[in-house]
Amino acid sequence: MNELIHNLSLYGYLILAFYSFGGGMLGLIGAGVLSSLGKMDITISIFVATTSNFLGDNFLFFMTQINKKDVLKYLRKHRRKIAYTNLLMKKYGDWVVFLQKYIYGVKTLVPIVMGLSRYDFKKFTVLNLLASIVWGIVIGLGSYYFSSTAQRWFS
Repeated sequence: MNELIHNLSLYGYLILAFYSFGGGMLGLIGAGVLSSLGKMDITISIFVATTSNFLGDNFLFFMTQINKKDVLKYLRKHRRKIAYTNLLMKKYGDWVVFLQKYIYGVKTLVPIVMGLSRYDFKKFTVLNLLASIVWGIVIGLGSYYFSSTAQRWFS
């Protein structure tokens, strides 16, 4: 167990960056817990996860806008999720960029569906940057402070 924690603290930021590129909520929660144990730094963890998450969503949006025909081939199996994503976009508008960071299964589809639509890339980038910052701070600090509190409860 000590070896696992040592490896996570040694390579944790790199793992967090790769994991956050495609989502990263559990990775950031893990980094928050490790930070409360003194094995990682919470500020660096939040910065790495936020930056990687922002870049990942922008990458999905941009690549979908460029390769719409190719992307549509892969989305045939996910029609229900796409329909749900479209409903979220109609109901919440621009707020769906913030909301999607917290919903498993929709997180990846929102940038893709927005990329398939005629949504403005600059507007998406600004909203995604703000949403990524809020997501990183809420999840990172939430897991950090909750795990610190839980340690005191069980000690």
